[in-house]
Amino acid sequence: MISVRLPDGSQRQFEAPLTVAQVAASIGAGLAKAALAGKVDGQLVDTSYLIDHDIDLAIVTDRDAEGLEVIRHSTAHLLAYAVKELFPEAQVTIGPVIENGFYYDFSFHRPFTPEDLEAIEKKMHELAKKDEPVTREVLNRDEAVALFQSMGEKYKAEIIESIPVDQEIGLYREGRFIDLCRGPHVPSTGKLKVFKLMKVAGAYWRGDSSNEQLQRIYGTAWTRKEDQEAYLHMLEEAEKRDHRKLGRSLDLFHMQEEAPGLVFWHPKGWTLWQQIEQYMRRIYRDNGYQEVKGPQILDRTLWEKSGHWQNYKDNMFTTESENRHYAIKPMNCPGHIQIFNSSLHSYRDLPLRYGEFGQCHRNEPSGALHGLMRVRGFTQDDGHIFCTEDQILEECVNYTALLQAVYRDFGFTDIIYKVATRPPNRVGTDEGWDKAEFALMESLRRSGCEFVISEGDGAFYGPKIEYTLKDALGRQWQCGTMQVDFSMPERLDAEYVAEDNSRKRPVMLHRAILGSLERFIGILIEHHAGALPTWLAPEQVFVLNIAESQADYAHNVAQMLKKQGFRARADLRNEKISYKIREHTLQKVPYLLVVGDKEREANTVAVRARGGVDLGVMSVETLQERLAQECASFQ
Repeated sequence: MISVRLPDGSQRQFEAPLTVAQVAASIGAGLAKAALAGKVDGQLVDTSYLIDHDIDLAIVTDRDAEGLEVIRHSTAHLLAYAVKELFPEAQVTIGPVIENGFYYDFSFHRPFTPEDLEAIEKKMHELAKKDEPVTREVLNRDEAVALFQSMGEKYKAEIIESIPVDQEIGLYREGRFIDLCRGPHVPSTGKLKVFKLMKVAGAYWRGDSSNEQLQRIYGTAWTRKEDQEAYLHMLEEAEKRDHRKLGRSLDLFHMQEEAPGLVFWHPKGWTLWQQIEQYMRRIYRDNGYQEVKGPQILDRTLWEKSGHWQNYKDNMFTTESENRHYAIKPMNCPGHIQIFNSSLHSYRDLPLRYGEFGQCHRNEPSGALHGLMRVRGFTQDDGHIFCTEDQILEECVNYTALLQAVYRDFGFTDIIYKVATRPPNRVGTDEGWDKAEFALMESLRRSGCEFVISEGDGAFYGPKIEYTLKDALGRQWQCGTMQVDFSMPERLDAEYVAEDNSRKRPVMLHRAILGSLERFIGILIEHHAGALPTWLAPEQVFVLNIAESQADYAHNVAQMLKKQGFRARADLRNEKISYKIREHTLQKVPYLLVVGDKEREANTVAVRARGGVDLGVMSVETLQERLAQECASFQ
């Protein structure tokens, strides 16, 4: 007898081996129809998987996250199938699942056009409606190589040749198309109903720029049409909110080829930057941090001692002077330890918190650069806390509360928490790791935060919390971190005088709230669609005169507001008031003050808030009070 235990704890007994699909059918016709795959002892398998021993089994349907992954993987194969049907001379390479969809890389003698994509998507729907079975077969390596070589698929043959000779090769067949794959896949193409091809991009074979450039077709696939429509709507909104476009239209910054991955900040953009930096500087000051500043360039020997040279040198910009080798810092940690080491510290000094707006440079590949989100030169709100092991928990509790408050001030209230635990290759004692992991998890529990554990994803020197915020479109951005480091204080000889007068190594906590300020500003711009909160807006108020006779009054109102610390300007151009209002509305200025003869004589202003909201006529003093209240908690 074969015993199959289901997720609800019930067990079913079978006299002979049977497939996952047959188990689903024994439970009910509805489940049999809905089954996309199975989960056998935690591993995803096809519904054709033969069960010949006792197992734990879950039937995977489109209601499961794994079901959506199987659908997307299978849709990537359907894409390749359609391409081969329409363009038999095209060669297939690889087609994995990615976030929200899939892609497949092809070698073809000419670029695919938008019309080609329409034809391919139409063919995919035709093939799906045929509901052809998707079947798995196994060959040895040499047989599989020979098969794909006979089909003229040199890329598939090359992939298989790199697999150990004694390993079995899984292939999947649907209709006239056969592909190399681990699987699993849906039982038939009819399960694939909701998908759309998105775009074509270039991609090098095996990711190596010295190899042939392939064509990568991206697509998205879903279980429900409503989900796909919501996703496509989100992409439309994201396109409107693209920080690169808004950066130009709002005159915040630009980037150009002569400085790849580096930012030219315009006056308005730098004003925004300064508001964020000064806000974070107050956060440092009010939470026990001492602001420091380390050098940009450090001798190679220090980077070797810290371990960065061995593990990170390909991403470091280097230079030479007087026969010495230097590296421009990609991170601030070694510099902060030098500051700590410059004097002898007692246990009474701990925890010692350093903060720096540290400018770093990393030699990112040009293809990875993306506006403010991925740059080569950036500034971190970087902090390092030197403490004892007994102080880790309290520091982490306080830090999580601080991070939540900061994100809330910037308009982010939805945060995802993940704890990355010890990897197989690590330094330090298990006792130390136990204490560090407990402190990180307990700090989140005490903060009332639900979290997921990412087993084995910690750094070699210690575990970490990753703080990921969700923006207005539901996109996730990992910004904040708290990392526990036992290694670098040891490598760089950091120590303090303990209570018994012995010398001990401090624990080093690496923490950042915003991360890269450049990237965070990009996230902010997209989250608020450029309409930044009043306290952050580069221009908070514009005073607009209707005619020349009110110019002096408009100028004086703007000056009064500036003296109160508000970012106010007067637009005195000889233009129609409707033109001025429209122009500054497009610039997303929070408040527009219109002044005519009545307002001048009554010492008042007609106030329009962003979004076309008419707040009526009020005195300048009343407006000042409103602005002060709106910005008070951020000053």
